[in-house]
Amino acid sequence: MNFSQYFAEAFSVLLANRVRSILTVTGLVIGVTAVIAIQVLGAGMAGAVSGILGPLNDQTFVVVPNQRQADFTRAAIRPVDLDRAGQAIPNVVAMIPAGGQRLVVSYGHGHPHVTVGPGVPERYATSTPIRFGRKFDDDDIAGGRNVCILSDAAYTKLGVSGDPTGGSVRVGDRRYTIVGVLGVDKTGILPLNFNLDVTIPYTSYERDIQHGHPILFTRVLMADGSKVEQTEADTLDWLRRIKGGRVEYQTIDRKAFTKGIDGIFQAITVVVGLIGAVSLLVAGIGILNIMLVSVAERTREIGLRKAIGATRGQVLIQFFIEALALSGFGCVVGLVLGVGLGAAVNDLAIVHLSGVVAPIPWLQSILIATVFTTVVTVAFGTYPAWRAATLDPIEALRYE
Repeated sequence: MNFSQYFAEAFSVLLANRVRSILTVTGLVIGVTAVIAIQVLGAGMAGAVSGILGPLNDQTFVVVPNQRQADFTRAAIRPVDLDRAGQAIPNVVAMIPAGGQRLVVSYGHGHPHVTVGPGVPERYATSTPIRFGRKFDDDDIAGGRNVCILSDAAYTKLGVSGDPTGGSVRVGDRRYTIVGVLGVDKTGILPLNFNLDVTIPYTSYERDIQHGHPILFTRVLMADGSKVEQTEADTLDWLRRIKGGRVEYQTIDRKAFTKGIDGIFQAITVVVGLIGAVSLLVAGIGILNIMLVSVAERTREIGLRKAIGATRGQVLIQFFIEALALSGFGCVVGLVLGVGLGAAVNDLAIVHLSGVVAPIPWLQSILIATVFTTVVTVAFGTYPAWRAATLDPIEALRYE
């Protein structure tokens, strides 16, 4: 008997007991569906996180006082310290104020409170697309020009319509010419906004709004973004020296932020994956049970086969293939449902909210389904097949 005949006979036996076969593989289908869907959604979430964090610039990082110290306000940095950071710290181009201030900004008949903060040259800016105009250039920064860029939110708050570049807004007693309007970053999954409502060159911000007051939160611009870890360490050491070692700071950069978010998603994936693994274990036990029942029901048939010349190996292969057919069917159906469910949720929710389309891990999903098929078949199909193969033919023929 060749393998095609073994498979044909195995399928005929399973079809003859189709209700029992379907109920047996249902648990396996659910388990594989859950695990595969998690893999697909994990890929989608990873892509979404990359897209959400895309606006962060790899050539900058933020320094903040450690909140656990007794008096973190002592960590305030003086404007003179900002001015000399570029010469004192290797790879640092400039250290500037981070964050912004809520101020009244006037445009036309609108006078809303919005956040006004320091802007940087385009190479250090977020990757948010431009809707109108341009981002800041080196001349804007070096000259401390009275120019500004509006975020998409500010565009709405100020009641702007059309292309406002060339117009101006009033902040306090100064006017700033609008040179650009930012587009939208789709970050619905994590409601993050890395852009201030109104940005002006950081040199203008220090002159017109900061007014020489110390600051707590600083943003560091680097010449070489690949040296971020060393630059962060050098910056923290320098700040501790100028403060006499009395304060503690910490840094936030794109890499660290991404690592933290990825850790959260990985933990969730592991927990849900373990739940799916329990379902697979229960399904495997179900296959083991039903195969033992099948061996008991077909004891006389096994005895007859052996009496007319069937070897132990042939009987073993026959029942092993039946177990393989059950687990293979369950894993294939689970693979299709898992990918379909994961892709549907990814398209309808994750992609819709984040605007990032991540590729579906087909190869990884197929590999996982194949591994599950192999493990379930070997772990739970071998013993029933071995038991059938080792039955004594005379005792089997006497079995009632």
